[in-house]
Amino acid sequence: MSHRFAFILLLHCIVNDAVSQRKPLPVIDMHLHALQLKKSMTAPIKIGAPFRDLGLHDPKDNYSDEFDAALLTSKWADHYLVSPTTNDSLRLLTFAALDKHNVYGVTSGDIETVRQWKKEAGSRIIPAIYWDFNSAKKEKLTIDSLEKLFTSGEFKVFGEVTIQYEGYSASDSAFDSYLALAERLDIPVGIHIGCGSPGAPYKGSPGYRARLHSPLVLEEALLRHPKLRIYAMHAGWPMLDDMLATLYTHPQLYVDIAAICFMIPQKEFYFYLERLVNAGFGKRIMFGSDNMIWPGAIDAGIKAINKAAFLTQDQKRDILFNNAARFLRLSEETIRKMH
Repeated sequence: MSHRFAFILLLHCIVNDAVSQRKPLPVIDMHLHALQLKKSMTAPIKIGAPFRDLGLHDPKDNYSDEFDAALLTSKWADHYLVSPTTNDSLRLLTFAALDKHNVYGVTSGDIETVRQWKKEAGSRIIPAIYWDFNSAKKEKLTIDSLEKLFTSGEFKVFGEVTIQYEGYSASDSAFDSYLALAERLDIPVGIHIGCGSPGAPYKGSPGYRARLHSPLVLEEALLRHPKLRIYAMHAGWPMLDDMLATLYTHPQLYVDIAAICFMIPQKEFYFYLERLVNAGFGKRIMFGSDNMIWPGAIDAGIKAINKAAFLTQDQKRDILFNNAARFLRLSEETIRKMH
């Protein structure tokens, strides 16, 4: 072997090694959770990735037991993600997924848990406030305390707001003062609009209603607070026509595709996503995993976007990063550091 050829071969190996170690293009996950596993959880919990069947149930049986059995046995799915069984493994596996895919996650949960994750994972975690009326009482998340958390700069996003589970919409007067606060402070708001767990009213959320899936429930809130940055989580699935009409009528509204990107049958997800893109809203769709206790949801969701044959490369980058960077108003310097 000549010295010249050996040198070229060595250079080729060095370049290939450098390329293989290069960070992937960044992803912003607009819907990540920092959770603690339930103490009663003694076995790994499975979630369909995607589900094959949703809510298969004989009313003579207890639905909550039926649902729990489905998550333990993957009864409703051919493919599934499996949860870790300790809080340490949940946290560390989530951090590993963020690092692997170069993900920066808008992360909500218990305040102290979010703080712990932020301390350990640094810039990968964009702290957010999980909020509903029940958690507001439990953690004393009043208007005044929220204002302090936001004005301090510690927390960046107000969401996930899950008042749908309690039977409220974002346009209800009981919630209006919180939206007024977010508008005044220019804090982005992420509101759960769409799918919860199937059969939610029968398994611990008696106020949950299907009619609150409709993004149309956002209308009065949007009109009262026109300068509010707001995104409909889960893209209002399955209320496609309502979602299209609301996006068309309210140009400030964005959506995330959390959970539906990996949990519902993929043919249905692609049908829903393609309609949103075909209707001209590709610049207002943001990636979200809705990783709760399944770190594999991050990988599964990103793969679903990258494998979508109907999306161009530019559209994929918009959904995975560009749209969220614009929505969050990230600086050029911040974006540069993410790459």
